[in-house]
Amino acid sequence: MTDATLAAGEISSAENFSNDINLLPNDAPDAPEAEVVETPNGFVTLGLAPELIAAVKDLGFTQPTTVQLKTIPLAMQGVSTDGSKAKFIDLMVSSQTGSGKTAAFLLPVLHTLLKQQEQVEIDARAEYERAVAEAAEKGEAPPKRAKRKDPTNPRHFSAPTPGALIVCPTRELAQQVAHDAIDLVQHCRGLRVANIVGGMPYQLQIAKLQNANLVVATPGRLLDLQRSMQIKLDQVQFLVVDEADRMLDLGFSDDLAEINQLTIDRKQTMMFSATFAPRIQQLAARVMREPQRITVDSPQEKHANIKQVLFWADNAQHKRKLLDHWLRDSTINQAIVFASTQIECDGLANDLQQEGFDAVALHGALSQGLRNRRLMALRQGQVQILVATDVAARGIDVPTVTHVFNFGLPMKAEDYTHRIGR
Repeated sequence: MTDATLAAGEISSAENFSNDINLLPNDAPDAPEAEVVETPNGFVTLGLAPELIAAVKDLGFTQPTTVQLKTIPLAMQGVSTDGSKAKFIDLMVSSQTGSGKTAAFLLPVLHTLLKQQEQVEIDARAEYERAVAEAAEKGEAPPKRAKRKDPTNPRHFSAPTPGALIVCPTRELAQQVAHDAIDLVQHCRGLRVANIVGGMPYQLQIAKLQNANLVVATPGRLLDLQRSMQIKLDQVQFLVVDEADRMLDLGFSDDLAEINQLTIDRKQTMMFSATFAPRIQQLAARVMREPQRITVDSPQEKHANIKQVLFWADNAQHKRKLLDHWLRDSTINQAIVFASTQIECDGLANDLQQEGFDAVALHGALSQGLRNRRLMALRQGQVQILVATDVAARGIDVPTVTHVFNFGLPMKAEDYTHRIGR
């Protein structure tokens, strides 16, 4: 395969959750009228909290995907050993982009946090009632309930101690995961999610950290805040490492080792990766305790819903003309064009703009604010073509994207899998 090779992947459908519903035909001739039976929501059988089930229904999801069915019950399987503490299982999960893996770790973590919060409230209520009864016996006035301090007041600042931490390799992926988590806690009173990534003002993120139960972060900014005592990680019970393979690709091995030590007393670790490559197994051996492996959609399996086509080009100029030709295909709703370098990304986006395409570039050298605005424009349909590098596009999930073009080929097969699976 030469450098002048252009590959395009056409996505016929892509969803993070399976949303299949069996429908009865309503126009069949001579068919007797039948009562339409609503398909039960498959998430109910997983034992999730009612608040999370309500959020899942609001989002329009009815049936768990394979990775969710395999992961969620195990992640929630706390085996009582002494009547008070639960033993959780560490999990290594190999699953491809678009399989629903984000919900596979968010739902069980949020469920456990919610149940713990409920128990804290029950204990606090019981303690208050005991104090009231004790005061009544002494003929004293009942004690006043403690007022909740305003976390935005600097005088009330105390370093937050989240119960769960999700680390992601890129800002875009961390923001996407945090967005999904916020959607899932919309019915969970008092459960707060904070997103900590580089490129954003420190003070804004510090304010959002206050009272956060779940923190979704990139390693660099997280450790910056920890070292400046703006967050404490010693109370983290649940650690999730998302896209562990990309973490290692980007050189976060030392950061992960430090996060591991800072959260050493945690109850559970979950690691998600496209493959169980030897380097991932070595990482797991350092940060996990006898993890159970779950494999879904192995790399050998074909993406049944993706049509993959290879176009041969004679030279770079011919390759560029082929891209221009295929981008004018009327079946394209929105497309992502992958470039190998930031320079190629900018040049390609500029060329496409001059030729009349609604195209923008997305890569790591752009400011975080500009990247956010361009991603929002893509999601809102204001941009038709996103020209991106692998790192910048990691974690992008836009259902309206119908085509993926590999203009600049990836260095690794797993990167190709991530590209076409979005």
